Order: sequence, then C-alpha cells, then structure tokens
Amino acid sequence: MTLPLIPPMLATPGSLPPAAQDARWAYETKQDGQRVVAYLEGDGSILLRARSGEEITGAYPELRPLGEALGATPAVLDGEVLALDEQGGADFQLLQSRMGLAHAPGKAARQAAKVPVHLVLFDVMHLGGHDVTALSYALRREQLERLGLDGPFWSTPAALIGHGEQALQATREHGLEGLVCKRLDSVYEPGVRSRAWIKIRNMHSEDVVVGGWLPGKGRLSGLPGAVLVGQRAAGRLRYVGNVGTGWSESERSQLAELLRAAATDVCPFDPVPPVTGAHWVVPRLVGEVRYSTRTRAGLLRQPSWLRLRADLAPEDASADMPNDPT
Repeated sequence: MTLPLIPPMLATPGSLPPAAQDARWAYETKQDGQRVVAYLEGDGSILLRARSGEEITGAYPELRPLGEALGATPAVLDGEVLALDEQGGADFQLLQSRMGLAHAPGKAARQAAKVPVHLVLFDVMHLGGHDVTALSYALRREQLERLGLDGPFWSTPAALIGHGEQALQATREHGLEGLVCKRLDSVYEPGVRSRAWIKIRNMHSEDVVVGGWLPGKGRLSGLPGAVLVGQRAAGRLRYVGNVGTGWSESERSQLAELLRAAATDVCPFDPVPPVTGAHWVVPRLVGEVRYSTRTRAGLLRQPSWLRLRADLAPEDASADMPNDPT
C-alpha cells in the first residue's frame, strides 16, 4: 500500500458544548457499527482497516466497488460500517454476523447476500496525494462532500452546524445511539482521543430483578464481579444480561451481603441462561440499570448499575420482551 497508515481519531465521552459556543460545532449522528478507515489507491482497489489496524477488506465484498468511485484520485476516508434492519436503523447484532469474516471469502459473500452493509463516510484524512489532517474539520468536510460519495452501499450524510440541543433530541426521538459533536476548527488527530470530538450516548434505564451473580477476580475476589439480571414477561423471569459496573466499593460490599443472604441452588431464570460459574439467588432484589439498546433477543447492551430499588417488588420489574428466541 502506498498510502500512509492513519489510525482513526477518537471522540471523548461528554455533554453538549455550551450554548454560547453552539455555532462553533458540527453535529453528526453517532452510528452503532464498526469503525473503518478506507484506503483508495486510485487504481480501482480498496483496503479497509478496523480501528485496531486489522485489515478487514474481505469481510465486506459489497464495498469493493467504492475503490473505483474516485477514479485515479487516491484517498483515505474515515467512516462506520453499519448493518441496517428492516426499518433502516443500525443493528449491531446483525453486523456481528458480518464481522470476523475477512479471511473467509466464501462465507463473507454468502452473508453479504443475506445482510448487506452500508458504509457511512464522515471524514477525509488524505486526498489526491496530500495529507489533509492539518486542515480544519470544516474544510475537510467540504472536501469530503465535494467527492459526491453516495452509492448503493455507501453514503456521506450531511453534518448539522449548530443546533446541538435539537440534534440530540432528534436522535432520542428516533431511537438512535447518540450524537458526536465536532469542533469546526479542529484538526484530525490520528489515534488520539480528543476533546475536539465529543460523543454523547443516549441511554435508557429500566428496573431489573437480580437472579444470580458471578464472582469477581483480582481485587474483587470474594465480591460479586457482575450480577445476572432479568425481567418478568409472560409469567416468568427472563434473563436480560449481566451487569458488572456502576458500584462504589462500599456498594459492592453491601450487595455481596444481600446476595449471600439470598443464595439458592435453583436458577430463577426461565430458560436457564448459558452462563458458566453462576451463583443463583432468590429473585427478590430489584435494581435500576442504565443501558444503550437491546438486542433482538432482548438482552441489554452496555448495562451499568444505577441503584437498588428497595421500594419495588420483583413483580414490578417487567418489560415487553421480543419473541422467545428458544
């Protein structure tokens, strides 16, 4: 490869910029996919690298024609590969069926026919033989949009200048993962987690019942490393995931005492989840957790513990669950 290897710039978790600075920022939808840097050599070829630097071109054969989209102009582009559900929303669980197939071309081709991906492009770092990382975000976006990269499996969505509060609210109303705020005057910092890019993740919270726990390791030895949680649906306790973050040391110690007092040999979940090394408890503890989205099977993605809900009975932690995958 003749193009320079450029690791992607990363965003820092945070909140919206102050209202007085709103006009100095651009706002892009935070996508729930796989970060990809695309290398177009200008000879019709394309090479895709994941955030880790691993080459993953073979996993996404439908993106190969992008290599011809700019003719003889070489470029390095930043974007996110998505798998879209029937409603047109990004579905990370669908995407997982496409990931990891870079060295299995036959299987990758079959999966591409079943679950095609879409590459959302949002930055350019090298163009026409010139490094453009030192240019401002605003100038890079102008150059990117002039390329007109909109095809059957890729697109360049517009960024919104200003109006951050409205942009964030729109992502919540449409059930999107969140928002990325990018300072208009910011340069591209390869491999750096920068405050010039701020990511805001839309999170949900729900009540869950604790049905078990997994032992902690290292400094957490003797304490719960994670709790196994469920919600009532159709008269039974359905497992919805394990939660391993969100406690202070004292809260984790308090939780350990409550779990020991509720120990049982009977798994309270129906069906029994495929979890190795679990300790079961009588399902009477209710907690509130925060999470990003649910999988199609109803599992919580990226859950973290918020608080115990001593004011609620286990029957109060119920939810509308998807069809039973079993």
